[in-house]
Amino acid sequence: MIDFTPSEGPTLGVEWEIALVDRETLDLVPLAESVVGPLTSDDVLAPKIHRELLTNTVEIVTDKCHDVPEVIADLSSSLDRLRTLTDDLGLELMSAGTHPFARWESQQVTEGDRYATLIDRTRWWGRQMVIYGVHTHVGVTHRDKVLPLLGGMLTYAPHLQALSASSPWWGGVPTDYASNRAQMFQQLPTAGLPFQFDTWAEYERYVDDLLVTGVIDELKEVRWDLRPAPHLGTLEVRVCDGVPTLHEIGALTALTQSLLVHLDDRLTDGGTIPTLPPWHVQENKWRTARYGMDAIIILDARNRERLVTDELHDLLERLAPIARRLGCSDELAAVEDIIRVGASYQRQQAVAAAHDGDLVEVTRSLVSEMRAGRPAGT
Repeated sequence: MIDFTPSEGPTLGVEWEIALVDRETLDLVPLAESVVGPLTSDDVLAPKIHRELLTNTVEIVTDKCHDVPEVIADLSSSLDRLRTLTDDLGLELMSAGTHPFARWESQQVTEGDRYATLIDRTRWWGRQMVIYGVHTHVGVTHRDKVLPLLGGMLTYAPHLQALSASSPWWGGVPTDYASNRAQMFQQLPTAGLPFQFDTWAEYERYVDDLLVTGVIDELKEVRWDLRPAPHLGTLEVRVCDGVPTLHEIGALTALTQSLLVHLDDRLTDGGTIPTLPPWHVQENKWRTARYGMDAIIILDARNRERLVTDELHDLLERLAPIARRLGCSDELAAVEDIIRVGASYQRQQAVAAAHDGDLVEVTRSLVSEMRAGRPAGT
C-alpha cells in the first residue's frame, strides 16, 4: 500500500538545481560540501539547501507555498543567503540543463550510500548525469485525482520542455538539441516518461514489482518526468531543464499550477481529462527536446498538430482566469517574455554566435542572467 497524504489545495513547492562554477574560469568546481557543510542548524538556509549526486551541485528548495509570488520570495531569500557563502569562496552560480563546456569525466560524485549505489548500477550513464533541472510540486486534494492529472499533464509536458529548454551543448560540443538533458536523463532506470495507470492499485502493483525484483529500493527512485509524491500529497513535475532566472521559474511555476488547476476543475465538475496516446507523448518529448520553441507538437488523438508557440499563446489566454484566481497573473504573463526573447537555449546560441562560438562567454551570460534574475532582453 502506498498512502497518499492529501493537500488542502494546489499548494506549491519548487526545487532548483544550481551549478557551482569558478569565478574566473567559469568551469564547474566540486565545492558543494564547502558550501553546505559549515551550515549550522539555526541557519535559515540549512533546511533549504541540499547536496546532489555530484559535488558541483546544490539544490535549493522552498517551504510549502500557497501561491507563485510566495515561491519566488522563498527562492529569492534562499538565493541571497546562498550567495553570501559562495561569494566568499570565489564561486558563481549557474543554472541550465547542462553546463556548456564542462567535461563529465572531471566531475566528482557526492559521498553516500545512495549515490554510490546509483553509480555502481548505472556506471557510464550514471557518471554522465551532469544535468540540472527545476522540479515543481503541486498539491492534490485526493489520491484518486493524481493519476488522471498526471495523464492530462503529459499533453502539456512539451510546452514546459520547450519553454525551459536550456541544454544545447554537451561537453563543449553542439548537440543540435534544445534540451539535451531531456534525452540524457531518460537513460537511467525508471527515468523518463511515466507509465499511464488507470487506478492507484495498478500504480501500487507496479511499485511493488520494482521493489520485489530489486529495480528500486525506495519509491523516490522512480525518477519519472512526472510522478506522484505521496508523502507530500503532490504531483511532481520534473520536465523542465534548469533555468537561469527567477523570472523564468515564476513563469513555469504559474503555468504548471494553472494547468493542474484547470485539469482538476474538470474532474471536480464531473468531467474527464483528455489524454494523448503514449506514442504521441513520446514523440512530443522528442520533438521539443530536439527543436524547442520551433517544435510542431501533436495536440490530440486526432493527430492535429501545431507550432508549440502558437499553442502557448492560446493556452495562456484560456488559463488567464485561473491565474487571476490563483494570484499569479503577472507570472503567467511572463511566459510571453520567454516566447519573445527566446528560451534559454536560444539566448545561449545567440551569445555563442556573437562571440565566435566562445562557450566561456555563453556560461558568463548564464551567470549574469542568474544575478540579474531576468533573461537578457526583458
